[in-house]
Amino acid sequence: MQTHAVIIAAGSGTRMGQDIPKQFINVHDKPVLVYTLEGFQRHPDIDDITLVCLEGWQDVARAYASQFGINKLLQIVPGGQSGQESIRNGVYALEGVAAPDDLVVVHDGIRPLVDADVLSDVVRVAAERGNAVTSLPYNEQIFLVNDEDPSTTMAYIPREMLRRVSTPQAYRFDMLIDAYREAFATGVGIDGSHYTNTMMVTLGHTLNFAAGSDRNIKLTTRDDLEMFKAWLALEEDTWLK
Repeated sequence: MQTHAVIIAAGSGTRMGQDIPKQFINVHDKPVLVYTLEGFQRHPDIDDITLVCLEGWQDVARAYASQFGINKLLQIVPGGQSGQESIRNGVYALEGVAAPDDLVVVHDGIRPLVDADVLSDVVRVAAERGNAVTSLPYNEQIFLVNDEDPSTTMAYIPREMLRRVSTPQAYRFDMLIDAYREAFATGVGIDGSHYTNTMMVTLGHTLNFAAGSDRNIKLTTRDDLEMFKAWLALEEDTWLK
C-alpha cells in the first residue's frame, strides 16, 4: 500500500489582500506553499505529491519545488472553479497511479504547519479503518440564536458533542474517487463550503477522528500570516521546552 498526498493550492486568496495568491507569499525567503510541501516531503509515510495549482502559476510552483528539493512531487494539475472541483481534479489525476487500497491524503496548501505526528496518525487511522480526519475538541461554549429574538439564546450545544475538523484528511483511493464521481454526477456535497469530509458524510460515509494540532492554522487573513511568523519564531527558540 502506498500513500499519495494531494495538496490543494488553487485559491486566489483575495481575503489576504495581497497582490499575489497567499500560497506564494514569501515568509523568510520561502513561499508559504513550500513550507507545506516540505512537511510532506520529509514524512516517511508519503510516497508522492500531487499539487493542485492555481491556473497560470504551475511553472512558478514547479520552479519552487525544484529550488527547495521537493523531489516527491509527482505532478501538478490545474485547479477548478471551486474548492471541490480542485480536489476532484487532484483525485482524478491519481487514476492509473494509485491502487484501489492505496491512501490519499488531502491537505490545504495554506496550512504550512502540519505536524509529523498528526500526519502519521491520519495515515495510521485511515490504513486501519479506510478514512481519517484531523480533529480537535471544541473548547468554547456554543449557543443557538433564538429565532424570535436573534439577540438572545435559550439553547446550547454541549461542547463534548463537537469536534473541529480540518486537513490533513486521508481516504482509501477507491472510496474517494467513487465518492467524487457520485457527488459530481448528482450534485450532492459539492456546493458552497463543502469539502471532502462534508461531502463524504453527506453521501452516507462514517468518518474516523485522528489527532489534530492547534498549530495547524489556515492562512486566510493577514492576522493568520502574522501568527504563522510567530510560530516559526517560536520554533527557532530551541531553549523553550
